[in-house]
Amino acid sequence: MSVYFDEKRKVWRYDFVMNRVRYHASQFKTKSAAREAEADKRKEVKTLLKNPPPEKIDMGFLELVNRRLDYVQAYNSERHYSDLRYMAKRWVAEWGKKAADEITPEMVQKFILKRAKKSSHVGNKEIRFLRALFNHAKKWKWLKDNPTDGLPFLPVEKKLKYVPRPEDIEAIISLADPETQDYLNVIRFTMARMSEINRLTWDDVNLEERFVALYTRKKRGGHLTPRKVPMTEELFQILNRRFHEKVPDRPWVFWHRYFDRNQRNYVVGPYKDRKRIMTTLCKRANVKYFRYHALRHSGASILESLNVPIVSIQKILGHENRSTTEVYLHSMDGSERFAMEAFGQKLCHKSPTQSPTQ
Repeated sequence: MSVYFDEKRKVWRYDFVMNRVRYHASQFKTKSAAREAEADKRKEVKTLLKNPPPEKIDMGFLELVNRRLDYVQAYNSERHYSDLRYMAKRWVAEWGKKAADEITPEMVQKFILKRAKKSSHVGNKEIRFLRALFNHAKKWKWLKDNPTDGLPFLPVEKKLKYVPRPEDIEAIISLADPETQDYLNVIRFTMARMSEINRLTWDDVNLEERFVALYTRKKRGGHLTPRKVPMTEELFQILNRRFHEKVPDRPWVFWHRYFDRNQRNYVVGPYKDRKRIMTTLCKRANVKYFRYHALRHSGASILESLNVPIVSIQKILGHENRSTTEVYLHSMDGSERFAMEAFGQKLCHKSPTQSPTQ
């Protein structure tokens, strides 16, 4: 029997085995009290067997960061990996000697406020990447809690995206060398991300059907996803010429020879980033500085002004969500202009149909 009376001590006890573990207790004055305690204990044990507590894993913060870096390198874009690696160096300098579960919300907040002295955008980027780091640890059951949970984003001053005028774009392209002119025009006429053009190979270029296949990792799950973008006549002429001039053993549309620090030798490969070119060209053309991504915004705005449906613009830009595409559209709707003109005319006691100059 699991409940019995202890004649020696004159108390009631319970004693049972579950899942090869013995559970027992005594000092109960009545049989019913012992039975009630036994029932509660059995219920508690069954619950623990069904939902066992997560096993505690002693993981250093440095180890967690390295595992996250390996994961992002395998599943996300090269740009994402580069950004994470840049921030991870700062995190490791701050917490590298601590265990991962020793990082507290107070420590994270203190770090974020220090980084926010640079700007709110910098602080918010740190929050996003740290939150992803600890969520990754929770997903794999390396940690129970995420110290960034509940940490709000810093307020930011949102500004209109700067979209260069077509004449400014023409000005900087005209000052570039022939190779860079081709590079900028291919980005401009495809409205592609810089990384998509950097990884563009001749297998992705169909001159016969006149389209290019662009690949991006900016999709759920980190998959490298293609989309087809039709060629304009100008784009066809550029790619057709380059195809007939290409070096046979070079698969990339754009490539260069550079010194690789790891191999300690000169190697040939696709571009990764070309930041300095735009700085130099904008300065020489005496126009406001903009980067390659602004060419996407410019192209999307032009398409919108031509009344191209937003769903078509979304497909060309390779956006999953319509809301992302809307960020790229900067021209004012004609109805908005009419509304403000009517408003102004009303204030001046004129009919909306009257000319503002009358």
